[in-house]
Amino acid sequence: MDRRSFMKTLAAGAVATQFMSPSQLAASPFAGGSSALGAGRLPKRLKTGDTVRMVAPASAVQDRHHVMIAKETFEQLGFKVQLGNYVFGRHGYLSGTDEERAEDVNAAFADDAVDAVIAVRGGWGCNRILPLLDYPMIKQNNKVLLGYSDITSLMNALYVKTGMASFHGPNGFSYWADFQAQQFKDVIMAGKATTMRNYKEKEETLTMMTNRTTTVTGGKAQGVLVGGNLTVLTSLCGTEYFPDLKGKILMLEDVGESIYRIDRFLSQLQLAGHLEGVAGIVFGHCTECDPGGGFGSFTLHEIFEHYFKPLGVPTYTGAQFGHIRDNHILPVGHVVELDADAATLSLIGAAVT
Repeated sequence: MDRRSFMKTLAAGAVATQFMSPSQLAASPFAGGSSALGAGRLPKRLKTGDTVRMVAPASAVQDRHHVMIAKETFEQLGFKVQLGNYVFGRHGYLSGTDEERAEDVNAAFADDAVDAVIAVRGGWGCNRILPLLDYPMIKQNNKVLLGYSDITSLMNALYVKTGMASFHGPNGFSYWADFQAQQFKDVIMAGKATTMRNYKEKEETLTMMTNRTTTVTGGKAQGVLVGGNLTVLTSLCGTEYFPDLKGKILMLEDVGESIYRIDRFLSQLQLAGHLEGVAGIVFGHCTECDPGGGFGSFTLHEIFEHYFKPLGVPTYTGAQFGHIRDNHILPVGHVVELDADAATLSLIGAAVT
């Protein structure tokens, strides 16, 4: 088959997956990750009184109070909380050696008394432990994993290697108040098929002034959700842990990166061929992503249009997730529907069993 015929076949397959049911999508060759076709294996929903274990698979905790605040937060949510052996560990800027951090993650999944694994914080370091994780064991002990930022590596690697779905949302020491607690209860405890849409801040203006979205390309698409932090996801390129993006809904966000670096990361994904065949794209907040110095700069919107517009798939930006206070909980490895015109992302069925 020549390249033109192949691309037509691929495009037709990607379109065909846009409006499949979760069961149809799971059987589609266009929905496959590296280890599982379609939607990931869903963890058991949590209930009051369950046990969660907090681990620090990336950067070191700078203040011990942060861990205690995270512990008390989940106790307030009604859970028994255990701390990993190396939550207070320190190895340079990491929370313990690679072996120690991997041991904490493996132990949390192996322990039958533990119902969920919560990352205390992100930072940097998850890539370093990926070769040390016991994927066959984790596959046999599917349970809730929650985190974001550097935890992007862990979530996508587990989806690729075990077919496991996990949750992109606040870390243990993120801002937890009514919004975050309700998200957790709805998605991870009640199993509701929630819809992410930006809300109007508490402002007296006649129209929304902040928290706005932009449609790059209109339309609707369905697919398995993958991705997370753009910088971290790009760092997985060329490795066995990078998810197959064909037929997927790609979610991206970032923090503290100059616009030219966002350009660089998206360029790498494009040059590697990873953007070809995606079903849709949703970009959350790019927090503190400034133009930087030099003779001038593109705007973020110009960068997004440059890379996303030619794909011709439903895409919108400014969605309410990322390094922000009210960070929606979104299931990596679960089927969602993206509506770029309405600027919404909806779960197709419960993300827990």
